[in-house]
Amino acid sequence: MRPISATGILRRVERPALTLSATVLDAPDPRALAAFYQSLFGWPVVQDDPTWVTLRPPGGGPGLSFQLEELYERPAWPAERDRQQMQLHLDIEVEDLDGAVAYALEAGATLAEFQPQENVRVILDPVGHPFCFFVNV
Repeated sequence: MRPISATGILRRVERPALTLSATVLDAPDPRALAAFYQSLFGWPVVQDDPTWVTLRPPGGGPGLSFQLEELYERPAWPAERDRQQMQLHLDIEVEDLDGAVAYALEAGATLAEFQPQENVRVILDPVGHPFCFFVNV
């Protein structure tokens, strides 16, 4: 809906400058989940509070943040009626699918039972957020 000026005439609102800073994942323990993703990506922690942790890639760009959610419920994958559904997932391109999966599992992830595609692996982080490794073919 476009804003109306005091005179009742529709006016155009220009798009403001916007920069995506981070994707934020809820967690019962932000520091523990950040440590998992830090191990996965090798990114440094740039903000560390008991209720909020941010990782950012060394070359710049959007990072990952983790916020405390005391009522966090592990999402169901795939979705199930009457269960917490995932709100988003991360797609992570890898060169070696089997090697990346092995590394993630060693870091504390779990391979999801349901795998919908041959060249994609759905993995669950330690608190159940699904993420996908894929090889760009």
